[in-house]
Amino acid sequence: MEEGKDPTVSKPNQSKVLPPRLIQLLFLFLVLCFSICLFVIYMIRKTEVTTTLVSSFPVLQPCVQEQQKTNLDHWIKPPSSLLHAMSDEELFWRASFVPQLKNYPFVRIPKIAFMLLTKGPLPLAPLWERFFKGHEGLYSVYIHSLPSYEANFPPESVFYGRQIPSQVAQWGRMSMCDAERRLLANALLDLSNEYFVLVSESCIPLYNFTITYHYITNSKHSFMGAFDDPGPVGRGRYNHNMLPQVNISQWRKGSQWFEVHRNLASVIISDTTYYPKFEAFCRPACYVDEHYFPTLLTIQAPDLIANRSLTWVDWSRGGPHPATFGRSDITEEFMKKLHMQKCVYNGEPSSICYLFARKFSPGSLEPLSLVAHKFLGY
Repeated sequence: MEEGKDPTVSKPNQSKVLPPRLIQLLFLFLVLCFSICLFVIYMIRKTEVTTTLVSSFPVLQPCVQEQQKTNLDHWIKPPSSLLHAMSDEELFWRASFVPQLKNYPFVRIPKIAFMLLTKGPLPLAPLWERFFKGHEGLYSVYIHSLPSYEANFPPESVFYGRQIPSQVAQWGRMSMCDAERRLLANALLDLSNEYFVLVSESCIPLYNFTITYHYITNSKHSFMGAFDDPGPVGRGRYNHNMLPQVNISQWRKGSQWFEVHRNLASVIISDTTYYPKFEAFCRPACYVDEHYFPTLLTIQAPDLIANRSLTWVDWSRGGPHPATFGRSDITEEFMKKLHMQKCVYNGEPSSICYLFARKFSPGSLEPLSLVAHKFLGY
């Protein structure tokens, strides 16, 4: 060493080198971040369509749907489809809802529900199409057929899509009344239906729609045949096991074909008191469809029924069924005969007694179509 110099050693470089271990961790972290970015970009592109569809719905969509379910329209509009999965028990319960306030908070035009009880095809449908034409909004149609029957009406037909969920109905048995109650219950789901007419595939209207609507809607009574027949096919069918709910003095017989106002339709589908008695103790040769409804309404609402039917039939040929009319029967004399009647309507004499007639065969359609305008008014 030289004298006079500071005997200190020169300082090393101040920059520090990162340890290899830390460098490896940093590299792995960067690789991981890059991978995540790639994954996010891939998922965004993959779900781009779904994201666009979801975002196209308003945020308030659930609230709007909920509002549609709770406003008045939801309760007063008829079902968009007559098909449903309700059992009879569920259907009758739903249809039995009755508003307690008489004044409706909306404009309500009373309709007539035409309920067709048939096995299948409607061979006289063209006549009914003519009858209904131009009177949309004043009627509705319901069809109860065999469950296996598939209707093939064109979309413009009044019968298109009007079949209700049905079950097999046997003549003279409670299943026939079940079918009629099923028709009433489905029709009651439309609050605008105020009058309910039961007809068959062999029925025809005897007057035009305007006369028919006026006659039914202005009547003070419902038209249910109910008379006390002391003979073997009347009281002779009574079973004393029906006591105490039904005694023999209340036992009635009447036509299967009826017209009832909405309040009586509710009585019929809501009955659980008399139904079990008729189901158990009115079996052939007691034909329940001739006794159940007439007796029920005689007990429940005797002042509200006219004790006659609106459907004309001919029993003059004898036998368990009325006469059936074919092509050769449709003459001017026969058509005039259908209108030559006398009865009481709203307490006054009337020459219009029947609005419908049966039984007409499929072969009668052509001659009926030719005379319908002259004699039936449509």
